[in-house]
Amino acid sequence: MDFSLSDEQQAFVDSARAFSQGVLAPKAAEWDATSHFPVDALAQAGELGFMGMYTPESAGGLGMTRLDASLIVEELAKGCTTTAAFLTIHNMATSMIGKYGTEAIIDAWCPELVMGSKLASYCLTEPGAGSDAASLRTNAVVDGDDYVVNGSKVFISGAGETDVLVVMLRTGSEGPKGISALVIPADAEGISYGKNEEKMGWKAQPTRMISFDNVRVPKQNLLGSEGQGFAIAMEGLDGGRINIATCSIGTAQQALEEAVEYVQERKQFGAAIADFQATQFMLSDMLTELVAARQMVRLAASKLDNGDGQATTYCAMAKRFATDVGFKVCNDALQLFGGYGYIKEYPMERHVRDTRVHQILEGTNEIMRVIVSRRLLMDDALEMIK
Repeated sequence: MDFSLSDEQQAFVDSARAFSQGVLAPKAAEWDATSHFPVDALAQAGELGFMGMYTPESAGGLGMTRLDASLIVEELAKGCTTTAAFLTIHNMATSMIGKYGTEAIIDAWCPELVMGSKLASYCLTEPGAGSDAASLRTNAVVDGDDYVVNGSKVFISGAGETDVLVVMLRTGSEGPKGISALVIPADAEGISYGKNEEKMGWKAQPTRMISFDNVRVPKQNLLGSEGQGFAIAMEGLDGGRINIATCSIGTAQQALEEAVEYVQERKQFGAAIADFQATQFMLSDMLTELVAARQMVRLAASKLDNGDGQATTYCAMAKRFATDVGFKVCNDALQLFGGYGYIKEYPMERHVRDTRVHQILEGTNEIMRVIVSRRLLMDDALEMIK
């Protein structure tokens, strides 16, 4: 096994780092403070290909592997966690359209989505259905050449500011086989949006409830076939867990780098606090756990790319471990800053706020533990490490 990056992968990293440092990082604090959704920056990301990373090339995307995409996302998260996270959600929705949409739907939406001139939201979560996607209630009933959609979605990133919605809904019987996916224009008649939620973190992207009241959607807007929506959603969640884990890794890496710089400058009792053994031990643990989390995420991404039968389990393990580690590293970095870490003049409190939500999204970490334990109980433990 060779864990070093190829020349092509290093070029991806270098490009993402330059964009992150030049465009995202200088504005991240301002966007957070004003709850500004940086659509212009997202359009700039589209010019670099970052808005259609794993959308098929046939639909205008780059057709990247999930491993290569994670390298880019990690760098972007170092500049602005919230913007990087929304970018991954847009990528997930766009790739679903590019992979499962009809030719007409792909032609209508993908050219502008992959360029970032139009934006997409992914609509799965409902008031009574989050991690339990099979129990969702939003429904679509056939009426002539259309589906008529009724129901609601909650905690939808970008809602009210995006142009198209990829919506998971029920077209058939109870359970996963009755779920389908539709592409719905965000301004379709009958759609209404709730207030922008006041969140602890992720303030630079809007989060709203979406209500569907007899929204008519042409049948051609179906992704895949009827009843395929649950499989599409689960495929999206595997990749989404890699994405959110990677956002945690990138933010934690930035927090660690800032902490290392700070402890070498900050002096107490006549010495830099970097000289204190307690500080050195903390930094050592932060780095060790961060490297371990990064390698687990990249292993899971590789398994997903290769169609490994245990990819879902590894994505769940990586998401649980990396988001826990990411939050802990950011919180420890804040501790090293002392009182300065708690004020908004420094980025530590923002890193802590932004990474906390990662332990909840794409299935809470408690759900991740259930996924892993069920697989472990079904299989011999030795099979899990092959």
